[in-house]
Amino acid sequence: MYLPNDPVSIDEMEDYLGYINGKPSKSRKIVLRNNGIQTRYYALDKQQKATHTNAEMTALAVKKLFEQDPEELKTIDLLSCGTSSPDQMMPSHAVMTHGWLPEAESIEVVSPSGVCCAGMHALKYAYMAVRSGEAHKAVATGSERFSASLVANVFEEEAHKLVELDKNPFISFDKEFLRWMLSDGASAFLLTDEPNPDGLSLRIDWIEGASYANKMETCMYMACDKQPDGTVKSYLEFSPEEIIEKSIFSIKQDISLLRDNIVPLGAKRIKEIFDRKGLTSDDIDYFLPHMSSEFFKSKIFEQIAYYGATIPYEKWFVNLTTLGNVGAGSVYLMVTELFHSGKLKKGDRILCLVPESSRFSYMFAMLTAC
Repeated sequence: MYLPNDPVSIDEMEDYLGYINGKPSKSRKIVLRNNGIQTRYYALDKQQKATHTNAEMTALAVKKLFEQDPEELKTIDLLSCGTSSPDQMMPSHAVMTHGWLPEAESIEVVSPSGVCCAGMHALKYAYMAVRSGEAHKAVATGSERFSASLVANVFEEEAHKLVELDKNPFISFDKEFLRWMLSDGASAFLLTDEPNPDGLSLRIDWIEGASYANKMETCMYMACDKQPDGTVKSYLEFSPEEIIEKSIFSIKQDISLLRDNIVPLGAKRIKEIFDRKGLTSDDIDYFLPHMSSEFFKSKIFEQIAYYGATIPYEKWFVNLTTLGNVGAGSVYLMVTELFHSGKLKKGDRILCLVPESSRFSYMFAMLTAC
């Protein structure tokens, strides 16, 4: 894994992100009280200047895979990189990451788009490539650099307009909510067609996903604006002035839609997977659910239990409180921390759950220590 700079505490957050309209946030303490995050990482300094790009952090995580033998980086034949916060729309995140890896050869690269599930999509592409024989040694990554879209100047023009109109100069909760949730960082997995000869490996037993976009409207969005009828209006349909005034490029979330649907849909899908694969909670040694907030922990437990697939808390392994919500990188960071914790023993089975609220998508994976 690669985490930029030093951990940022609760009290330091606005020192890095800045004060909107020069005023402390009204929502910060409320959101932090519910999400349970104590520290997070920003690729920023206290002048709101970037210290790393997303692609740079991702490349640094890839290089850490090969710290013992940097020459081995030349032997990978696929780079698959998932993120929801690329540094630019074009070129793709994966090719920009490849650009930070001059030690590598000319190889296939792929950039799954999406939000939290993008990292798992990158992993599944690498997994399928190795399993099919198309690749023998692949690297998959999950990363985010959300901080660039959370700094105060992204919202300043909208706040000034509200003051001019004699309205509440504080940004709406759906826009400011995620400022106190998101974190930066990157992690990388090395996938090969043979287990590690010198230590522990994780075998991928299966990876699968599900989207409910055919039934659900947009919940989390960026570079667009949600309309009263539930559709979204693209940034391409706004004038440059409107894009600034309405902070169209800020990340937003429909909180009520999230609260009522994200956990029930995911828990129901877990039950369906358990039934189809003949699994019970006794078959799971570690449960790694990606959560945006500690608020959802009891909800996940209760909903899974409701569907008859109880997973006791002693089997849960999460690091939200120390690393924050790193979106597409979160599941990678959990797996990486567990892998290096000394807790795993051969035969242990790990169930990973990644929900994505953008339009309610989910990815699941089972790993076995071997």
